[in-house]
Amino acid sequence: MLRDTREFAKMIDGYRLVTAEILYRMPDHPGFLQTFVWQDYDLEPKYPTLTKFLDYWEKNLDGPLFSVRIATKRVITPAEFPYADFMGVLH
Repeated sequence: MLRDTREFAKMIDGYRLVTAEILYRMPDHPGFLQTFVWQDYDLEPKYPTLTKFLDYWEKNLDGPLFSVRIATKRVITPAEFPYADFMGVLH
């Protein structure tokens, strides 16, 4: 379900639901990998929101990134969003 109208407007503007599986090395045990799942709405193909998050991760968190795998899905397509050709009032 949509959180608010801004989220709906993003979907109409072409934003997609992006899920990233992030593998990173444990700071105290670099031989172990840990998984983190990130999900948000973002624009393909440059993924500015995910890129901003990963930049923050690299600058501020101790666990170095190992890999990032991305899955994306367009939530609303233009064919699924009907536009009204007529609007009127009936008494």
